[in-house]
Amino acid sequence: MIEPSEEVRRRSRRFMRIFNRLRRFFATTFIGGLVVILPLTLFFFLVRILINFMTNLVSPVRALLPFSEELPSWFLDFLALAIVLTFFFALGLVVRTSSGSKMFASFEQRWLMNLPFYGVLRETVRQFLGRKKVPFSQVVLVDPFGSGTLMTGFVTDDELGNGYVTVFVPTGPNPTNGFVFHMKEGDVKYVKTRPEDAMRSIISVGAGSSSLFDLPEAGKAVEGDTEKELPSSHN
Repeated sequence: MIEPSEEVRRRSRRFMRIFNRLRRFFATTFIGGLVVILPLTLFFFLVRILINFMTNLVSPVRALLPFSEELPSWFLDFLALAIVLTFFFALGLVVRTSSGSKMFASFEQRWLMNLPFYGVLRETVRQFLGRKKVPFSQVVLVDPFGSGTLMTGFVTDDELGNGYVTVFVPTGPNPTNGFVFHMKEGDVKYVKTRPEDAMRSIISVGAGSSSLFDLPEAGKAVEGDTEKELPSSHN
């Protein structure tokens, strides 16, 4: 015969199992709903910020228009927006020229980079607009010592100038350690392997490395299905 205290403990354990199952069910269901709603919320929040930003840009221009009381408000908003976009386009044309780019770079380094958070915001905007590649997005094979032995690496900076790129070569099976090499573009072999596949081969100490040897020519960067010509390799 089961003692009362043992029966109480059994019922208590049964109740805790049921409670834990319900808790996990509600937690996972809530997180699932959050995963669906949060991206939409952030998207509309960003759209609202963009609309407010454009409105703040357009409002001063609209106030300067001499015929602001003679035309419909929607036409004035459209005209002011067109003026702002034309200004952006003209500024972009100036910056694309060699002299304009040098003037802006000099002004930026001397004045703008001294402003708080400007550097961080600049890099964020460039990455958001696709003007800057995300580090570790391009897999390469390098032979930094000219020994004929290829190492798996990732391009972390391709804007050094003078024909050089920075490559990080992780060590296996721990990819958080590695070496940083500044290589000539022509000595870097770009491959079509996905970064996650290359990282998986490093963690597994080389297993699954066959995809790394579908090689284009050295110095030819692969971006999706397109290729960007780089200086040819010099042996």
